Amino acid sequence: MLGLAALLSGCQGLATSPFATATDDPLATAPPIERGLDAEGLATLLTAEFAGQRGDYRRATLGYLAMAERYQAAPLAERGTLAARFSNDILLLDQAVSTWHALAPDAEAPLRLLSGLALQRGDWTTALEWRLALAQQGQHAELALLAELALEAGTDPLPLRERLRAYLERPGAAAHPHHHDAVLATAILEAATGQSLQAERRLDQLARDHAELPALWLTRAQLALEADNPRQAREAASRGLAVSPGDPRFLLLLAQAELMLGNVDAAERHTSTLLDEHIGNQELRISLAGLYLEDGYLDAARRLLLPLVSSDEPPPAAFYLMGIIAEEEDEVDNALLYYRQVAPGSDFLRARLRAARMLIEDDRLLDARAFLRIERLRHEARFSELVALEVELLGEAGLEAEADALLNRELSRTPNDETLLYLRGMRSWERGDIEAMERDLGRIIEANPYNATALNALGYTLADLNVEDRLEEARELIERAHELEPGNPAIMDSLGWVYYRLGDPERALPWLERAYAGMPDQEIAAHLAEVLWALERHDDARKVVEQALQRFDERPLIDELLERIPELAP
Repeated sequence: MLGLAALLSGCQGLATSPFATATDDPLATAPPIERGLDAEGLATLLTAEFAGQRGDYRRATLGYLAMAERYQAAPLAERGTLAARFSNDILLLDQAVSTWHALAPDAEAPLRLLSGLALQRGDWTTALEWRLALAQQGQHAELALLAELALEAGTDPLPLRERLRAYLERPGAAAHPHHHDAVLATAILEAATGQSLQAERRLDQLARDHAELPALWLTRAQLALEADNPRQAREAASRGLAVSPGDPRFLLLLAQAELMLGNVDAAERHTSTLLDEHIGNQELRISLAGLYLEDGYLDAARRLLLPLVSSDEPPPAAFYLMGIIAEEEDEVDNALLYYRQVAPGSDFLRARLRAARMLIEDDRLLDARAFLRIERLRHEARFSELVALEVELLGEAGLEAEADALLNRELSRTPNDETLLYLRGMRSWERGDIEAMERDLGRIIEANPYNATALNALGYTLADLNVEDRLEEARELIERAHELEPGNPAIMDSLGWVYYRLGDPERALPWLERAYAGMPDQEIAAHLAEVLWALERHDDARKVVEQALQRFDERPLIDELLERIPELAP
């Protein structure tokens, strides 16, 4: 409540005129009471505060934003943004941050948040614009980092490159305190678009004027590695290490360059230096082992891992990598021993998956199934996941009958296992047996009416099949799922789709926009484009399709939509 009290006092002290001074009577030019901190305003702020304390972050956000706009108070919009970040509702967060930025256009935090939200949507051009707005305020906008992330995401670098070039050509651009960051970003994008000479010229100029910048040599080394030029990478990393002694990034780049040159001993010297400077850092040792393993230097990777697997508290990832090494050396039984020692955690299931696949590829299917059966007994908490894993492997081997038998047998023993019921239901759906799917999902819902996943899956299926006499039932199921998980983009997509099926595209649109903002995938893109087309927003629909064609390598629903509505093609 102290935070609320501060905010309330701040609102009460807001000047109502831009020409007011500290000695003015605050009531002399006060607006009518309907715009002041009257009972309604106080009640709204108190309701927002209490809603946030109860975890109703959407209500809290909307309350703070309403009062922020009423009082033109940026601190209230900031508080609303904080609440929105806990809501898992991307559109709500975007609304809150936009309000904050409108009230405090020179504030750094909302600009960074707006850029981050654009990145989540995959809208790299907008993300760059927000970063450039930061740069124009004299802030370090991390443009080079943005360029690297864009390339990793597979986005088209050409529009970003051209925008950065235009930014660099502004009068006085070179006087910016972080001008080098924009130059580095542009060079990265030029190199990615085949303009290596332009990129080299920019970097050469930076080397003459700003040789003291570690980021310059970091970029040169990274670009050289990507261009398969390890000698140039080694030289740049060495220069960077001279500028920034002990910098682990340059030591790592040197190790990578030496590995590419086949100089394993030299690479190990650099990694040993890294480890000496980070004694006890297990994650670093594991990451370095992965680097050697990726390049096929199994002995070097093993030397890094052995101290970990023999320690008092060995990390599971070490056993996992040791299993991969043994598997690469065709030591199947040794690999199996290592994989079995991977404790529950992020590597647990993939270790069992690799072990079982390894046995199957070794023509030991029975051993693989026995291994998984024993693992289910050893790890009862992961029982359902291990059954699902075996079902997946049997399917990959073309043994669908055995997969069905396993699933049915385990469900006869644990008839209310929601994970296995859902798995069987989805397998039935894939085969077109909707009745069987509905039986299993119905059993889940009957036993657990709070299973949002099952509610949504059944509701969406009925809506997608467009079963006219069951669309209301589909709507009710999906709305119940949304009440349970209001921030789930998949459920928002289902809501939008069922409203569209019910003939209400206007109501469908905001849900699909919110879903696509939170989880941009090809299925939601297809739904959004179709609804925009139905609303005769043809240009917007084509833009969504164009983005989807660029973003997704596999896009069956987009392709199917284009077959039905060829005019949607950009």
